[in-house]
Amino acid sequence: MKYVHKYEMGKDDFVGYREIWQPYREEVEERFPLCMERLEKIETEETVQEPYRDYFRQAAAFLREIGRLEEEIACGAWEQKSPEEKSEENMRLYQEVLPEHYGNSYASPAFAADRLGEGFGKLLSALYADFRSLIPYAFESRIYDITIFSELLVEIYNAFEGEELPQEREIQQMIYWFFHDYGEVFTEISVLAQASPELDFYTRIIMESNLEDLQYLYRYGAYITENERKTAEFLNSLPQEQIQAMADTYTEGYRIGFEVTGKDLSKKKFVDLRYPIGFERMMRAAVKNFAKMGLEPVMMRSAELSFSGRGTGSRSVESTSPNRQYEFDHKADRALYLDKSLVERRLEVLKTAYEARKKEAAWYAGPAVVETFGQAGFEPKSSPCAWQYTEKQQKLNVYYSNMASQITNTYIRGEERSFTIIAYPIPEIGPDYQEIFAKTVEVNTLDYKLYQEIQQKIIDVLDEGESVRITGKGKNTTDLTVALYPLKDRNRETAFENCVADVNIPVGEVFTSPVLKGTNGRLHVTQVYLSGLKYLDLELEFKDGMICSYRCGNFKTEQENLAFLKENLLKHHETLPLGEFAIGTNTTAYRMGIDYQIQDRLPILIAEKTGPHFAVGDTCYSWAEDTPIFNPDGKEIVARENEISRLRKEDTQKAYFSCHMDITIPYDELDCITVQKKDGTSVDVIRDGKFVVPGTELLNRPLE
Repeated sequence: MKYVHKYEMGKDDFVGYREIWQPYREEVEERFPLCMERLEKIETEETVQEPYRDYFRQAAAFLREIGRLEEEIACGAWEQKSPEEKSEENMRLYQEVLPEHYGNSYASPAFAADRLGEGFGKLLSALYADFRSLIPYAFESRIYDITIFSELLVEIYNAFEGEELPQEREIQQMIYWFFHDYGEVFTEISVLAQASPELDFYTRIIMESNLEDLQYLYRYGAYITENERKTAEFLNSLPQEQIQAMADTYTEGYRIGFEVTGKDLSKKKFVDLRYPIGFERMMRAAVKNFAKMGLEPVMMRSAELSFSGRGTGSRSVESTSPNRQYEFDHKADRALYLDKSLVERRLEVLKTAYEARKKEAAWYAGPAVVETFGQAGFEPKSSPCAWQYTEKQQKLNVYYSNMASQITNTYIRGEERSFTIIAYPIPEIGPDYQEIFAKTVEVNTLDYKLYQEIQQKIIDVLDEGESVRITGKGKNTTDLTVALYPLKDRNRETAFENCVADVNIPVGEVFTSPVLKGTNGRLHVTQVYLSGLKYLDLELEFKDGMICSYRCGNFKTEQENLAFLKENLLKHHETLPLGEFAIGTNTTAYRMGIDYQIQDRLPILIAEKTGPHFAVGDTCYSWAEDTPIFNPDGKEIVARENEISRLRKEDTQKAYFSCHMDITIPYDELDCITVQKKDGTSVDVIRDGKFVVPGTELLNRPLE
């Protein structure tokens, strides 16, 4: 295969990322040096009054440093630097936003507002964060992006020259039209990254680097910490057989995901690899495994620019965040320029970009994701100086998300793609890191056949019911009744999917799409982490399957808590349906959390297997409801839609929410899960936090 030839036989006779970016480079080859000269003058001129002069000097100096770095990389000088120089440079590039320095940086909305005034502070801090997003672009030869942002700074600087300050509206409009005009390029590149293995910046790092020399980590341009260095060191210490076994678990999960859902993997050519920096040795083995399946990798960087969704959890190739509060403060920076015109233009460009590459888009098979866990909990602080979406903008975000999903699904069809996700700990988890890593590998490779048999016994009981009641104990006040999809023929149909280790590694869970009418009550968790954010005392009330009220205890005021939930949990929707009800069966993973006292650090991927969980938003079958799916026992899983997703046949905007947030109740907060039958009788699946269905006794051993 082309891919194996290139990286195993040394051939390099086809287009790579430098060649892809060359036309962009040529477009600005005269403008770039002029920008750098102008930025240098800004650092010494006094034509802008204080306090704004200091901002422009710092911003100009930063952009000049990024430009210089790009030139060093382009001519090969950067590779000649010592490991110490590369490490020091990496720290210098990111130290401004580290927690200990962030309070004195224009990247902080609060600091910028204090120095520049609330209006200009909000505008210029958001712009400064976009400048900082260019650090990795220097390593990818994306001189075009560095040039256009430098030109924007110069344009705004010119407006501040003279005795009279510009109006805030004037500066806002400069930024607005920048993103309106260049948004076309940003959108085209995002589509290109999904369907172009020739954009091989990350692939080259994985396949060509000497992974024993940790200098390769700095080639990403990302913030490199002890997490990345120690992860790479640890993986280098493992025998190749173990690395291969980890890669096999990951890639086989992906392949089996297509197989069990009846999707044809042979029609696909591209797999979207998403991984944490430091895992290159495992990813190299995975790339070779995927090549044997006929798949080449496509990879993209995590969202950096405000336009792409900085700080919203949109991840791909990533490293440890230098400061999660910084990301949280800037997650809504798009509010600076978001309006109906920009949204419609972006959707138009998205459709045009996909249409231009519709053949390649159809070859996209879906993401294969490696996640990490172990970071200390993050409790965000609300900043009144940060950008917030207006109610009108929230609706525009929802509209864009729905329409973009619809466009994407036209070219990358949901019923033809799949995914897999697996998770490993990072060194930050503590001194037991290597033990926890080994235990995680064990959890990820549990006997799926055994769990499949046990879970089938649970499904057989669940399929007898018309509803399930879930109750908490102790401080957990959950009391929720979930209505189940009615079966016409229990010999041929089931409401629950028997999920083992394929798309969601590790095993195991059984899940369904609840019937909304008749799903009523309270869901409560004392503490949960969702997309990296900590939620305290989270409570959701459901009426006929829809959230009718919500609360949490993160902040001092009810208004702050409601705003936090509306933005981060409900994703700006007024309400969301209960899209999934599941019972996790991986008590071994639960025991790992207890033994190492890391329950609060387990990712949702593992945590959702350690108790019942509930997803608000779309069902697990969104955009693929009409594709029949069968359990290993041959029964068709018929609960693939609910009353909301059924509206797809009339209007897809009414059917989908473009979000799916899992919330888990741990076993120790769980009282009972009781199946309620049509004849008025009931039977417990879990009682006092223990499984009681005959044949599930093995699941209780780790709970003892």
